[in-house]
Amino acid sequence: MDVWLVDLAVSPDRLERCAQVLDRSERDRGDRFLRPADRARFMVSHAALRLILADARGCAPSEIRLTAKAAGKPHLAEPAGSPLEFNLSHSGARALIGLAGPAAIGVDLELMRAIPDAVRIARTHFAPDEAASLASLPAEAIEAAFFGLWTRKEAVVKALGTGLSLPLDRFSVTLPPAAPRLLRDSAGWTLAAIDAGAGYAATVAVRADDATIQPRRLPADWPDRLC
Repeated sequence: MDVWLVDLAVSPDRLERCAQVLDRSERDRGDRFLRPADRARFMVSHAALRLILADARGCAPSEIRLTAKAAGKPHLAEPAGSPLEFNLSHSGARALIGLAGPAAIGVDLELMRAIPDAVRIARTHFAPDEAASLASLPAEAIEAAFFGLWTRKEAVVKALGTGLSLPLDRFSVTLPPAAPRLLRDSAGWTLAAIDAGAGYAATVAVRADDATIQPRRLPADWPDRLC
């Protein structure tokens, strides 16, 4: 299972190259963002996804055809050969792309920021045991633990592909700095924290026992390979 970290800061000419490989649906979705920075992050992250999928499939990035499952999780419209599951998350100036075989995969990346009411949010949206564990931490440790917890839960939900039909308070995960894993129903799952750099929290979740996670990073000149 490969997990790719992508730097989304690109030059204007490389941004244009990214936009050119997207299909009409992706361009339309990108155009809905009001802020240019948000629009650029969307286009660059999806171009990177196309490049990674194209390398795995042995085709050009523009030839990748994507569609969505019933709950909205993207997948390859016409997979050739063995099944290929993937997932994308972007936040701040980085993206995280998970690539697996037939096993479902979910990734979540968050740029950490100040959240004075992190415990209140946890009590409202997370499982009671998670909220209690978070509230027991020293004040200075709560924000980092909150984002670690958040990415663990979001990665699981994204791997399941159920969207909002699975509330975040219906299952529990471990709290950082403990290694990520599902509590109670951990069989058939592999969770791993991903080092996305200072100020970021990131997690990958795979629906397979003892999956080997291989962190990778696209080189800075990756947009030059788009065609």
